[in-house]
Amino acid sequence: MENILFINACVRPESRTYRLAQEVLKKLNGKKEEVCLFQENIPALDLELLEKRNRLLQERNFSDPMFRYAGQFAAADDIVIAAPYWDLAFPSVLRIYLEHVTVTGVTFQYTPEGIPEGLCRAKRIIYVTTAGGPVGNQNLGYDYVKSLAGTFYGIPDVLCFKAENLDIVGADVDGILQDAVRDIRLASL
Repeated sequence: MENILFINACVRPESRTYRLAQEVLKKLNGKKEEVCLFQENIPALDLELLEKRNRLLQERNFSDPMFRYAGQFAAADDIVIAAPYWDLAFPSVLRIYLEHVTVTGVTFQYTPEGIPEGLCRAKRIIYVTTAGGPVGNQNLGYDYVKSLAGTFYGIPDVLCFKAENLDIVGADVDGILQDAVRDIRLASL
């Protein structure tokens, strides 16, 4: 059975991003596990936590709970990220989560030549976002996730589903969302 990891970076209960992500999840078969980032209380990597992490990495001791997100991420067969488009990217809680996921020896390793080599099982990440205004080519959140996937995690495919211009005066919000849902339903996932 496929392990599907759903990373939920949506803060609002009525989140439009969350609604679109649910459409993606309906198309995926397997055991679904959700990490609701705003409920997890993941600490930023301050000096104390970074020193602890470095010490554990030196010891190759990955049993500490601080590595649970990295282990869960590495073991997933499919990863869905729901992140609203904030300030050209995504909510900061997703960045903190990704710092906890990007762990040498769990989600990637370095070759003898110093090149990152992915250790993740997933073959794709599906990134879902919505925006009040136009996203255009400024989707730095998606670009960041795509760069991490290819450079560190070894995940070759990163798809993006988005609905934009939702808060523009006079926008047909329902129509825009329905178009995004149609795109998801027509996609071969």
